Amino acid sequence: MASAATAVSAEEGLPHLSSQAYLEGKAVGESCALVADLCRHFYNLGWVTGTGGSITVKVHDDAVPKPHQLIVMSPSGVQKERMVPEDMYVLSGSGAVLSAPSQKPYPHKPPKCTDCAPLFMKAYQMRNAGAVIHSHGMESCLITMLHPFSKEFRITHMEMIKGIQGHGYYDELVIPIIENTAHERELTESLSQAMAAYPKATAVLVRNHGIYVWGDSWINAKTQAECYHYLFDAALKLHQLGIDYSSPSHGLIGSTNAFQDKNKRLNDAVKALENGEHCPETSRHCVVLDIEGTTTPITFVTDVLFPYARDNVRKHLVSTYESDETKEDIKLLRTQIEEDLKQGVSGSVPIPPNDDAKNDVVESLVTNVEAMIKADRKITSLKQLQGHIWRAGYENKELQGIVYEDVPEALKKWNANGTKVYIYSSGSREAQKLLFANTLYGDLRKYLSGFFDTTVGNKRESRSYLEISQTVGVDKPSQILFVTDVYQEAVAAKAAGLEVLISVRPGNAPLPDNHGFKTICSFAEV
Repeated sequence: MASAATAVSAEEGLPHLSSQAYLEGKAVGESCALVADLCRHFYNLGWVTGTGGSITVKVHDDAVPKPHQLIVMSPSGVQKERMVPEDMYVLSGSGAVLSAPSQKPYPHKPPKCTDCAPLFMKAYQMRNAGAVIHSHGMESCLITMLHPFSKEFRITHMEMIKGIQGHGYYDELVIPIIENTAHERELTESLSQAMAAYPKATAVLVRNHGIYVWGDSWINAKTQAECYHYLFDAALKLHQLGIDYSSPSHGLIGSTNAFQDKNKRLNDAVKALENGEHCPETSRHCVVLDIEGTTTPITFVTDVLFPYARDNVRKHLVSTYESDETKEDIKLLRTQIEEDLKQGVSGSVPIPPNDDAKNDVVESLVTNVEAMIKADRKITSLKQLQGHIWRAGYENKELQGIVYEDVPEALKKWNANGTKVYIYSSGSREAQKLLFANTLYGDLRKYLSGFFDTTVGNKRESRSYLEISQTVGVDKPSQILFVTDVYQEAVAAKAAGLEVLISVRPGNAPLPDNHGFKTICSFAEV
């Protein structure tokens, strides 16, 4: 094992990391002691009882690049509250075991590294994490069982959301849910798929099991884990009271007139809980809205947003080139452009390697992005970059979101009636939030329960709408009203079982004769 470990470290160009002196040094020792302390603390919180759950941290060393820093992992099948630093495994940055604990006398089992190791490594490799926590906390298990077919947990307008990296009070927190398996290692592929599909997520829930949480340091991971468990506990208690934790107003579930009957139903719910009874939950109903031609004039996108992104793409890439966010944008663009070149897509040009001159990389990216914008391509890599450019425009007051004058009043009405409203647009979720946060009528996000973009699927494919119906928690797709100006989207949504209205606004494309859909010219008609 020692020679293999040395080979691994040598490949990384840091052979000293596998030396006995380094493994027995202060940095490794403190990290092992830290994991033992955290395990005892989390045991008292109920997160790692019954030998379940696990913790891992990177051995921080300023002289070692983070991807190559050593990793400390807790063992498997060990009483977490009784662990000591000598029980820990030490791994190389690539996951090879460098140091293992000694066998303890009966009744202790032979030492074994945590079964979570392959999943922990995904967080290190895909998120450049500094620590990962796997909790079996009861609330993290139960929250996945409220809606057995939902693939996401969503909550908004709760103070503790601010403790989650990249989120604020008004934001909707979305955590992917993957299905459990008989063996922990079998979760590795579905976990990595969820991490890829939700690039901003810092956690993944496992149904009927628990949660994986990561952060750039152990403090960050611990803070977020505590906030997640608080939010799950709050959501479970709100659900028991019949209160919808996923909507901005936190109105009563299924209420037809939340403002008129809220106190009565809340009192009834409290009495039911006191008597040991369960609160009945009625069917949910919600509205899903397109943006272009539905809530917002098409001209705002074609004549304002697109030109702004096109005119500022070079400036944005140059000024933010070294940021992690722009590096991720460039990575996505590279992948898309490589595929475009294979398919012979017009306007595509090769991108030089990252280690080439910055100006050469930027100029080739600008050429590709301009061609994508001109062709109005509905692709995630373009939409994500545009969203980041538009964010700067909104922050600089160079852009202001435009919605039709009937939109704010309709959103208020639906919110008051307990009807959840979602946005589904080809623009990125961030771009959608920016538009509704910066309107002439103020921040309208308080009336919106969530945002969907093309990561859920193409808007002209019925399976995308089936995915949305499973996510928003309705009993059947027909309980969703979808409003769009695009005939092909209406057809796809109807095929999935949704109720559909087509928005007829000035400047919208003409509809086919005998299209068979009910049309509206204003949300006041809904």
